[in-house]
Amino acid sequence: MSAQRAAEHRSNHGADSEVGRLRTVMLHRPGPELKRLTPRNNDQLLFDGIPWVSRAQDEHDAFAAALTDRDVEVLYLVDLLVATLEDADARHEAITTVTASLRLGDTLRDYLTSALHDQPPAGLAGVLTAGLRNDEVRGGFGIVTSLLAHDDFLIDPLPNLLFTRDSSVWVGDHVAVTSLAMPARERETQLTELIYTRHPRFAGTPRIHGWKHEHVEGGDVLLLAPGVVAVGVGERTTPAGVERFARHVFGDDLAHTVLAVPITQERATMHLDTVCTMVDVDKIVMYPNVADSLTAYAVTAGADGAEEGPLHVAPAEPFLVAAAKAIGIDTLHQIDTGLDPVTAEREQWDDGNNTLAVAPRVAVAYERNTETNARLEDAGIEVVRISGSELGSGRGGPRCMSCPISRDPQPVG
Repeated sequence: MSAQRAAEHRSNHGADSEVGRLRTVMLHRPGPELKRLTPRNNDQLLFDGIPWVSRAQDEHDAFAAALTDRDVEVLYLVDLLVATLEDADARHEAITTVTASLRLGDTLRDYLTSALHDQPPAGLAGVLTAGLRNDEVRGGFGIVTSLLAHDDFLIDPLPNLLFTRDSSVWVGDHVAVTSLAMPARERETQLTELIYTRHPRFAGTPRIHGWKHEHVEGGDVLLLAPGVVAVGVGERTTPAGVERFARHVFGDDLAHTVLAVPITQERATMHLDTVCTMVDVDKIVMYPNVADSLTAYAVTAGADGAEEGPLHVAPAEPFLVAAAKAIGIDTLHQIDTGLDPVTAEREQWDDGNNTLAVAPRVAVAYERNTETNARLEDAGIEVVRISGSELGSGRGGPRCMSCPISRDPQPVG
């Protein structure tokens, strides 16, 4: 990519809301890493089931087509990674990081380091994402290779790459590389940071947070409006992570208010975006079973500034109240995800409210959530339906599977 073209792209990167017209998005098409899932390892790798990979690919292709049909530029994470690995320094960094595991031992580490350097960029990207099993190595034999089972992974696969939202989120013209809480996902953020650091398209992009900081996951970060960011605190994002994230966005003048939102410690509500997502400047689709109990603490920069000294934390208020105040509107209208508690719970489990807004009042949603989609349409939201019978096996919807890189500024009113 030419320097001029990269600069043109860079000037257009960023987002100030969840609903500004989507221009560019990063996706990850399901690949060989999903074929690594078995009944013995799927729990460890954070999947509830074993997906039918070819069907998941078909569903994902349809998802991407629904976006390109709306004139959204789709970038694929692996394509970006392959281009990044053309750079010698990026290759060295990636290989050094992935072979640093203490479980390898010196003999195997030395062999893998050499073997990975011999791989072309596409081959190296394949190993970094799909992993490497003990029976797939052709050298480095010794104690480690002898004592590990033949199907033990020397480099773990990354099936959760499908959920590109989690490892990075754009706030204004800055990209926040996040810090994923589960050990099975740590390398995702390392690869994501490598792309944003080394790929020519993102050269010079200001970055905040980073994978070495306290845990914050992108699924917990909602850009409610320009200057207002909600961050869920629960199974994956920690209170310390919210504090660090708030200091970063305040210090770089990316937001005036961060809402810290405690969420229940349940698998179906692992992130804030499994509870609620924005579909218009003043409308939010929400799991009704938690709507009355969801609270928020409004966090603002303290008197000593954001970089040092205490932040100001207001007393907890109902989430919808605190959000409306921070946004500066009278009411943030709630759209429920079901007609009764049972339906709402089922469709919440099926990611009924994990929608992706491609423009104000236009949202992508799984077709199977019929009650939620009917409620959205009754509220004046156009629903772009996609199939997700296999994509949903990792417990994530259209928002989870997409990282917006560029949106138009949120329209006023």
